[in-house]
Amino acid sequence: MNILVSACLLGIQCRYDGSGVMQEHIEGLKKEHNLIPVCPEIYGGLATPREAAERVGNRILTHSGKDVTKNYERGAKEILKLAKMLDCKYAILKERSPSCGMGKIYDGTFSGNLTDGNGVLAELLIKNGIQVVGETEYSKI
Repeated sequence: MNILVSACLLGIQCRYDGSGVMQEHIEGLKKEHNLIPVCPEIYGGLATPREAAERVGNRILTHSGKDVTKNYERGAKEILKLAKMLDCKYAILKERSPSCGMGKIYDGTFSGNLTDGNGVLAELLIKNGIQVVGETEYSKI
């Protein structure tokens, strides 16, 4: 089975701060499945490292107030194309992210507080019938 995975969860240094967060338990899935690393911010044309961003309503704003919504939307659309091409039915995405978060995301105040909601990519994948889980829920696949 082909599974989309946030690239940062596989140790790829693509997070906003230039880091990755290797999740050994997710990497272990490659013994049975094809893991497809993706980063919507990179696919959307943003650099690494980049200024932190959070979702504020339907927009994604950086800490300094720059609107990067179009980058996030473009990246999500490109990943959806990839998911369809590779017949991916599942995605394991980085929790709390304005792109990948599922169920809870940062609230847009850059204070570490969470609110109910989904990231741009998670929302698009769900609308297109792809099951999305966060890195702590990977066993639901």
